[in-house]
Amino acid sequence: MIDPDSLNVWCGQSLVGHLWRNAMGQMGFNYAEEWLESAGSFQLSMTLPLQVDEYSPEEGLAHRFFANLLPEGGARNQIVRDLKISDTDFDLLRAIGGECAGALSVLSTEQVPSIEYRYYQLTDEELVNLVKRKGQPVSWKGKDRPRLSLAGAQSKCPVLLKQGNYWLPQNESPSSHILKFEVGDYRHLPAYETFTTYLASSIGLEVVDITLHYAGGAPFARIARYDREVKDQTQIIRYHQEDFCQALGYGHQKKYQENGGASFADCYKLVADESSNPAVDLDKLLRWQIFNVLAGNSDGHAKNLSLLYLPGGGIRLAPFYDLICTRAIERIDENLAFSVGGERNPSLVTATHWEILARECGVSPRYVRGLFTETAEGLLSSLKVAREGFEKFFGDYRALERIERVVTKQCRRALR
Repeated sequence: MIDPDSLNVWCGQSLVGHLWRNAMGQMGFNYAEEWLESAGSFQLSMTLPLQVDEYSPEEGLAHRFFANLLPEGGARNQIVRDLKISDTDFDLLRAIGGECAGALSVLSTEQVPSIEYRYYQLTDEELVNLVKRKGQPVSWKGKDRPRLSLAGAQSKCPVLLKQGNYWLPQNESPSSHILKFEVGDYRHLPAYETFTTYLASSIGLEVVDITLHYAGGAPFARIARYDREVKDQTQIIRYHQEDFCQALGYGHQKKYQENGGASFADCYKLVADESSNPAVDLDKLLRWQIFNVLAGNSDGHAKNLSLLYLPGGGIRLAPFYDLICTRAIERIDENLAFSVGGERNPSLVTATHWEILARECGVSPRYVRGLFTETAEGLLSSLKVAREGFEKFFGDYRALERIERVVTKQCRRALR
């Protein structure tokens, strides 16, 4: 018999624990006894360490962690309409929690994870329709429906890429890539994200593998998942991860600092405390924040940072993702997601603000100034090469001039 108020959480074929909701819709969680006794077990979150006692719904810790696995905004609304389900976190997890970010699958209590993975190969025409519909599959039969949950507000779709073909995972089968599409009135998003990520890579930041593609003339970005490893095209290994909202105990409603969310200093301390190689990862994190300011990415919030749990127990800062020069897009707020020394307007950030941020993080201001100068000079020297490299693979794209103007202006101003 199906329990409408209980779900099981799995990692592969191992039962991790039990998720339930109370009469108010708040979710609680407890680890399964066999998971606690397993040599290969790990905590789901910095906020949910391994323990025998349950995490009650009233605490809110479990609810915030699992709700952070779900889509937001328009992407969430679309799923609710398509599946004709109640718009609650618990009902969404039951409907689409089979393939989440990280290593987890959330299934009904009568289900167990499939031993064999199943996929549906998209024809060229179906791929075109998928891109035009912003990732919404046309139709599925009952149990074959994909159960795919990707956090965030942008329309996206997980797929398996195999021998150049696209396959939609069925049920909770794992994916290898994420497709991201244009959104409403915001044109050029796939190209802007691809190029901004190329820029970050050109100055040495560790970023996701992203490429720009077209289907029926419509652009989409294809991103290889850093939390998946494909072996011999036959085996896909899931690696656990959590974003910084999950790791710091914030709901997705507080992913921005101005809404009561984490500060950059909070994120810096998290990496210092939890990374298996804090010296390297803290340097990466500082360079990421500097890059965001100089490259016009005002949407670098706490859900756009993640910790990756490695085999053997290590924890590292994940490769950077969702990098986009938002200042090249009209009607998007230019204020930074993380303030720099209390200043959110990137055009007003000065050396004094960077010194304040350095002291908040317990870092030498001189060290931060050095990283800042190095990043600004590196971006100015890399712009032309990055543009040429982009267009060599993806063709002429005049709209990238907007990004070049933003980056050039911001870097020259900073160096003055």
